[in-house]
Amino acid sequence: MLPPLNIVKAGLRRTTEALAVELALSRPGGATPPWSEIEWQLAAAVAAAHGVSPLLSQCSTWQRPSWRRFLDSQREHVELRHRRIVTLLQRIDAAARAAGLAVLPLKGSALHALGLYAPGERPMADIDLLVRESDAAATIALLQELGYVESFVQWKHRVFKPAEGAPVPGLGEHRDTPVNIELHTRIQERLPVSTVDITGRIHPRVPQAGLNDYPSSGALMSHLLLHAAGNICGRSLRLLHLHDISLLATRMVAADWDALWEAAEPPWWALPPLRLVARYYRNAVPEAVFARLERDCPRLLRTVSRRQTLTRVSCSELWLHALPGIEWSRSVGEVGRYVRNRVRPTEEAIRERADMVRTQLWLQDQSWVTTNHVRRILTWLTRPVPRMDTLYAVRAALDSAAPAP
Repeated sequence: MLPPLNIVKAGLRRTTEALAVELALSRPGGATPPWSEIEWQLAAAVAAAHGVSPLLSQCSTWQRPSWRRFLDSQREHVELRHRRIVTLLQRIDAAARAAGLAVLPLKGSALHALGLYAPGERPMADIDLLVRESDAAATIALLQELGYVESFVQWKHRVFKPAEGAPVPGLGEHRDTPVNIELHTRIQERLPVSTVDITGRIHPRVPQAGLNDYPSSGALMSHLLLHAAGNICGRSLRLLHLHDISLLATRMVAADWDALWEAAEPPWWALPPLRLVARYYRNAVPEAVFARLERDCPRLLRTVSRRQTLTRVSCSELWLHALPGIEWSRSVGEVGRYVRNRVRPTEEAIRERADMVRTQLWLQDQSWVTTNHVRRILTWLTRPVPRMDTLYAVRAALDSAAPAP
């Protein structure tokens, strides 16, 4: 049984903020927290949900045997899974070269290629690939030849899964979990209803058949920041996102940051994620970058971002929000469109929800997600509703709790 949800909520906040500080410190070594057994289990749920268990296994000095076993096990699973991902990327590279297709591995794959992470340090839920729209059909055929089938389509990407294999239930990473592939032809986010598209900054300048690199560190940073902005807007940011940005930021010089301003529209969306990075990773981002972004960011979002914490904009915030990310709206018209879509979801949103229920373990067998939309709204208005993804991680942590030390 779950503990009372008020205890879960407080424990998630406490452990999330403590783990963020522990990971961000250049020289961890604080005293082991005097947490209760439930709080240590919630810490495991948070570490897994935020994708930082293997990183903590290397840097955290907290002395608790069950905690160390969990972190070390997660690092081992991530390293074994990483080997499978590398092999798959090599197969994609060879097939793309043979087909004359230029393919750009995104985010985690690119960060590994730069040497920012060693094998086993950073989990990758899937492989993200970017191709030009004109190459999409040929790339889909390539993936099918590699044994992949289309699972579902969202407005941002198409998701492919291996024809054989199924997700492994449980807490955190597992070496046998199938490696899905997300195929993109655009790099874009809705914030919260208007689309920000930075595809032109991301495509390689001189594409070659096979796997390609981002055109610059600044282009990769633009993508990481826009992806983080979308997750903040949807209250699904992960500590791993902030860690990615901080590591890349330490390699960048002033000229690299200029890539944020290469497009006609200023990067107004970059300030909130960078402020969160600066909250936990001191001196990672130059002050000059903040000075420029302050001018670009709308006043309301600029104000709200000053007091945001990782807990508030992630799954560590237990309760669902009726209007998550409304502060990202830049006009009264956007606010109206956003509220209207929340009250009466579009056909696209309904299809995406059905796909999520069908494909995501944490949504299956949950009556809330299949309840009539009007009833869900009435429930929001009468009582707090917990997030299903958060409860899945919490239950998994409680079910797999190691024996007390």
